[in-house]
Amino acid sequence: MHVREFIKCFFPEYFSWNEYPADQTVSFCKTDQEWGIFSNFFQTPIVTDGVTFPCTESLFQIMKFTDSAARRDIFKQRGQKLKMLAKHYEKTVGVRQDWGPLLVHALKYCLMLKYEQSPAFRAELERSRGHFIVEDQTSFRKPADTYGAKLTPDGKLWSGPNLMGRLLMELRDNGCLDYNLPDDIIQFKDLI
Repeated sequence: MHVREFIKCFFPEYFSWNEYPADQTVSFCKTDQEWGIFSNFFQTPIVTDGVTFPCTESLFQIMKFTDSAARRDIFKQRGQKLKMLAKHYEKTVGVRQDWGPLLVHALKYCLMLKYEQSPAFRAELERSRGHFIVEDQTSFRKPADTYGAKLTPDGKLWSGPNLMGRLLMELRDNGCLDYNLPDDIIQFKDLI
């Protein structure tokens, strides 16, 4: 099942198409841009279960798997390589059987750790207050996927599902994200 179907089935509250006025929005795409700290690839070390992850994307991708060899292999990678390797393992060893109903909870867990452990991330979230947050997928050839949105050709609206932006705004506005995960998905001692 594709991520979009998981969201539709297990997290209908996040299954919608949204539009945001461009002049009231901050967007992030690359880690070296102004709002890059919002990206899961931004190098913000996160510690959980005694293991340090270089970024939330690394943690999130590893949470998809129960296979220790796949988890260790992904853990060694950085940047887009870790995401590509995770996609490889999705096809070869498969994700956790219960990944669908855990996906958004896993994202929330990763973002909460980043929020709790990174003063710079918290400060940037606060600086964005009063604006919408959008993960920019304008350069993608395909339509915006579940995680982001695209700027319309006239430059006036961001349009798309924008799951990451929505979670970031929820975290900023509430100071927390509720999640429910089984213990085994947040155990990482096999990585060290």
